[in-house]
Amino acid sequence: MSAQHEQHFRAVENLIYEWARAIDEDRVEAIAELLLPDGRYTVQSRFNHDRGLPMAIIDARSAAQLRDRIKSMRVANIYEPHHYRHILSGVQIVGEADGVLQVRSNYLVVRTMSLDGDMAIFSTGQCQDEVVITPDGPRFKRRLFLYDSRIIETLLVIPL
Repeated sequence: MSAQHEQHFRAVENLIYEWARAIDEDRVEAIAELLLPDGRYTVQSRFNHDRGLPMAIIDARSAAQLRDRIKSMRVANIYEPHHYRHILSGVQIVGEADGVLQVRSNYLVVRTMSLDGDMAIFSTGQCQDEVVITPDGPRFKRRLFLYDSRIIETLLVIPL
C-alpha cells in the first residue's frame, strides 16, 4: 500500500467513523457537514438496488436537504425517544476515478429505546460511498446505505 493510499484510507476511515459517532452521540446535525454541498445520502434496500429499482426510504440529494430532514426530526416529528449504536467493519477503498474514491464498508445499527431500555438490531448492511478528498478533509459525494432486510420494521427517523 503506497503512503498516499494509506493516508487516504485513514482519512476515509475516520470520516466513516465520524458519521457514526455523530449519530450515536446525538450530534446528528454534524453529518450534513460531512457531505459535499451537492452530496447525496440514500437509504435503500439491497433488494431494490440489486434489481435496479429506484425506490429508497430516504434520498436526500444535497446537504441542505439532509439538514432539513434533521431539523424536522428535531422540531416537527413525534416519535418514541431512542438512540443508535453503530458497529462498523470492512472499510475498503475499492476504486478511484476522477478524484472520487469508491469505498465499501459494513454496518450494524443497534437501536435502544430510551423509555424501557429495550435493544434490538435495527439495520445491517453495506455502505457504498463515494468520497472526495477536499482541502477541508474527506467529504461524502454519495453515501448509500444498502440495508439487507426487505423492510425497516418501524419509522426511520434518525439517519443511519
